[in-house]
Amino acid sequence: MKYLFTICLAALFFTITVFSQAKNVTHKVEKGETITQIAQKYSVTPHDIYQLNPDAVTGLKPNSVLLIPNKASKPITVAKPKVVPTTKINTSVQTHKVEPKETLFGIEKKYNVSDEALKKTNPELEKVGLEIGQTLTIPSNPVPKMAAPTPEKVVYHEVLPKETKYSIAKQYGITIAELEKRNPEIIPNLPIGYKLIIKGNTPKPSKVEVAESKKETPKSNPAKVSKKIEYSNYEIKPKETLYSLSKKFGISQEELIALNPALSKGVNDGMVLKIPSVNSIPQETKKPVVSLSYKNANHGRKKIALLMPFNLPKIESDTVNSTSTRLKKDKFLNMTLDFYSGALVAIDSARSLGIQVDVQLFDSQETKNTSNVASIIKENHLEDDDAIIGPFYQNNIEKTAEILAKNDVPVISPLSKDIGNSSPNLYQTIPTADVLKNAIFGYMNSKGGNSIAVVDKKKESTIQFIKKNHKEVQFATMNDNGSLSPESLKKMFVKERINYVVLETGNTMMIKLTIKTMLDAIDAGYNMQLVILEPNETLETDEINFLNLVKVKLMYPSTTRENRSPEALVFENEYRKKNNIYPSSYATRGFDVTFDTLTRLSHDKSYQETAETLTTDQVDNKFKFYRKENGGYANKGVFILYYDTDLTIKEAK
Repeated sequence: MKYLFTICLAALFFTITVFSQAKNVTHKVEKGETITQIAQKYSVTPHDIYQLNPDAVTGLKPNSVLLIPNKASKPITVAKPKVVPTTKINTSVQTHKVEPKETLFGIEKKYNVSDEALKKTNPELEKVGLEIGQTLTIPSNPVPKMAAPTPEKVVYHEVLPKETKYSIAKQYGITIAELEKRNPEIIPNLPIGYKLIIKGNTPKPSKVEVAESKKETPKSNPAKVSKKIEYSNYEIKPKETLYSLSKKFGISQEELIALNPALSKGVNDGMVLKIPSVNSIPQETKKPVVSLSYKNANHGRKKIALLMPFNLPKIESDTVNSTSTRLKKDKFLNMTLDFYSGALVAIDSARSLGIQVDVQLFDSQETKNTSNVASIIKENHLEDDDAIIGPFYQNNIEKTAEILAKNDVPVISPLSKDIGNSSPNLYQTIPTADVLKNAIFGYMNSKGGNSIAVVDKKKESTIQFIKKNHKEVQFATMNDNGSLSPESLKKMFVKERINYVVLETGNTMMIKLTIKTMLDAIDAGYNMQLVILEPNETLETDEINFLNLVKVKLMYPSTTRENRSPEALVFENEYRKKNNIYPSSYATRGFDVTFDTLTRLSHDKSYQETAETLTTDQVDNKFKFYRKENGGYANKGVFILYYDTDLTIKEAK
């Protein structure tokens, strides 16, 4: 059976249109949805949605409501009105109630007011920051004054090594198109040392500058130009940046933005990109994908079964939606197909290494609390298999393990994060939240660090976890109003050790104050590093300066990592050749879980013995099993990652 994995990227059209508000429809965002999927559902473009929902540019939030233009009504093209100065002052007072996950930047952008003006009208913002439910007074825009035009001062920028058009445009708050309009010589490329005109009158560049620009511009190759370029789709993973994406695909940031104009508004998880396909990018030298502990040995033919929730009877009985329509709508089915596609690559890779394996695939027909695994096991004698991968839901995986416990068949849970009833033959592959937290505290202790916790009073569970499990950690003093006391934090720093500041809060002001205190300490000669225990959405907003996070070397625990090793690239290329698309996170996990299982079975030990003695690093995941107190095994394979000075995320050693 062959499955086609296709994701259509809607074209972006930049036109100025207005729609009748009464004819717009609304859409409630579900977890995991992307702007492209929503646009496809309503037969509109992502740009149409961005026009009515400017805040969506910074990312989609589950349960938020979007306005969707009704394409049944014809868009009316209108001209931009001329701004005519007026002497009338708007004296009405406008207020805004702060909603969950809103930021100062977003509010200021919505009402077109400056940060200084908003804080002057609402002085409490300087003290306590932005709080949910808080009512802000919006200052009225000042009346434009009639004044004689003055010539704009020309601002220049000399291009430094490793700078790009995107980074320069972002630095000065302009678009790449504006930058190229003022400096047409840089359209082919961006020469180091070239003197760019950022704003002001645009005098013609000197002959010397033009000559240097032409000197740096590589000559076009007619053969390459005439070659047809093929493209495939790639879904952006968490923590990826424009820099890492350009490095990953071997093309410049400008080329990425040219292919995907939506990137000019920021990089969002789940966004689907158009990129040159495998036929258009040179492939790396092929090497076998092996785990670090793999032995090239043959210990008899192995049998494994994959229990995947395809739910084929539902698809076949669906008289409303075609199979292709269901593939577009059913996220759970897409996740299953992605996982299975990665598993197929793992099976082929294992066989190429000489591992003899027979694989049976079964449709587990799952819901959260039901499945047909009992009948599958009985009818197909799975008690004789060497390992079972799946089902997906925790209740069903536990039932499978319970049935096969007496035969000691390893049952590997591929995706469930739940902690439920355990069996001695059940292996949970996704680390729990507590395992992630303990891993990073263990890392800090191994470095002899001075650990200090800055925890919001609202994070009571985090406070209790640290007090119970890591008594060596000191807590920074909080003021009576719940704000941080910077002076007390400074007194806790020591010069002879690295100071780890564990920050757990969503309060923008507390985050800024903590980072500023750390930066001041760094200037004073202290060794500092900022640590978070779990993803923090506030750190990803424009309120927090990304470069400051780099300066304090933001560190966090993760179940996955960005792996660009030769072995990982082989998997990526093999997957792209088979499916003409980059592997999603579920496809990569399907490969990792399956390949880890097969390589463990290739040893001259039982699966249980390898779980107790061997750790493997696969493409994105690490498998380091430990025996749980209540029976069975869980994974504590965690990566400690940090922001490095070259603006990439690296693994801490």
